[in-house]
Amino acid sequence: MEQISLISAFIAGILSFFSPCILPLIPSYVSFITGVTFSYDAEKPVRAHRDGAHRDAHLQLTIINSLSFIAGFSFVFVIFGAAASTAGQVFMDYKEVIRLIGGLLIIVFALFIIGIIKIPFLNFETRFHLKSKPAGYFGSFVAGVVFSAGWTPCVGPILGSILVLAAHEESVYRGMLLLGAYSLGLGIPFFITSLSINSFLAYYKKLNRHIKYINLAAGLFLLIVGILLLVNVALSSSALFY
Repeated sequence: MEQISLISAFIAGILSFFSPCILPLIPSYVSFITGVTFSYDAEKPVRAHRDGAHRDAHLQLTIINSLSFIAGFSFVFVIFGAAASTAGQVFMDYKEVIRLIGGLLIIVFALFIIGIIKIPFLNFETRFHLKSKPAGYFGSFVAGVVFSAGWTPCVGPILGSILVLAAHEESVYRGMLLLGAYSLGLGIPFFITSLSINSFLAYYKKLNRHIKYINLAAGLFLLIVGILLLVNVALSSSALFY
């Protein structure tokens, strides 16, 4: 492969955010890092309770804590990207074999996400929880690091596919950039949600009805990427989107 599309990694990050294993947890993470509590009454709008904090002060708190949280999981993802690229450099002599195996692996991930095949060990879910957040913005950063370690069956295959692509990069820098794009795709919708949590909660039930279609889109997306990798088509922006 001549070039990996950063747009592809960015889209993969967005699809990870909307996966059925991550989306339901978003209010909990927002509440955890900002201190906002939520309630829902079927006959009234969703409301976020701010514990008496001034609106402007709370907005600043939400912005900085959310960015710190995003920086935490992005830090881990970028390290993963560097590690995958380094491994690819070590086994450069077997790059064609890795390409074929990687393409097949991504296709298997895609079929698993779509639901065509079942892989028991991918149904195992591990989550790490912090009983209480360390003080300050650094605490939100730590929470982001912990979040990145708590893989779920939905996110694992998508992230794994991007790491496979990172292993084909010609430099560690490119692999880190690729995972940076993935983190951005995951981080932007999280940041927007944290700033408009009331709207998110109000429309969550409607959005949840379409989760299976989002999952299908993620599976089809990975299937295309896997096939392109398998047939050795350069995954550049022009190859995928023009």
